[in-house]
Amino acid sequence: MHWYTDVLKKYALFTGRARRQEFWMFTLFNLGIAIALGIIGGLIGFSLLSTLYSLAVLVPSVAVGVRRLHDTGRSGWFMLLALIPVIGLVLIYFLAIEGEKSENAFGPDPKAA
Repeated sequence: MHWYTDVLKKYALFTGRARRQEFWMFTLFNLGIAIALGIIGGLIGFSLLSTLYSLAVLVPSVAVGVRRLHDTGRSGWFMLLALIPVIGLVLIYFLAIEGEKSENAFGPDPKAA
């Protein structure tokens, strides 16, 4: 759970690097919470609950994605690939590959720390 809370503490931090584990664990917890809130919202008749949650974590989600791209040596602007149908699938590959093992233009290797 600390992977989720650490990303929320770095709410709008678009600089630095994020390990694969940090990104994917945040994504996993985020998905689980969104699904649970969707179910709860459906049961109580307030389906806007999961939408409000998604809006609340939009900035941290983009920020951790940008930091993850920085870890692979790419600019955060690659996050815009998600807006292009089919070609946006390349973004998943960029987010899944191992980060650079040495210091790059975006900072030191977070895995070495």
